Amino acid sequence: ELDENSTDLKQLFLSMIDESRRMKMDLGNEIQVDGGTIESGSTTMGKIYRGWMDVKAAFSGHSRKSVLENCEFGEDAAQKAYKSALSEEDIPKHIRLMLSEQKDALKVSHDEIKTLRDSCN
Repeated sequence: ELDENSTDLKQLFLSMIDESRRMKMDLGNEIQVDGGTIESGSTTMGKIYRGWMDVKAAFSGHSRKSVLENCEFGEDAAQKAYKSALSEEDIPKHIRLMLSEQKDALKVSHDEIKTLRDSCN
């Protein structure tokens, strides 16, 4: 696990988790307003559980730099997912705008993780 000197990372990650939850909720609300449905049930819970286990494994017994490298990898994947979603032509304008804003916000997080990673010995 991260040592006691990594409280800055723990706080950063908690903040990023909150931001991610808020983005997911905002997007889900817009999809429902437009008459769409949001996936639920054991499939979603299974994905959440697997994601949590992956995060837990990434932090266990690893150095600060390797934790940040794993996070940057995840942030890169998120950027690719948003880019892919934004390449779809049939997305309503307001959803496209929301996705674009979320992608930009996540890019800021990505850059913060990269800066922290680059500052490691």
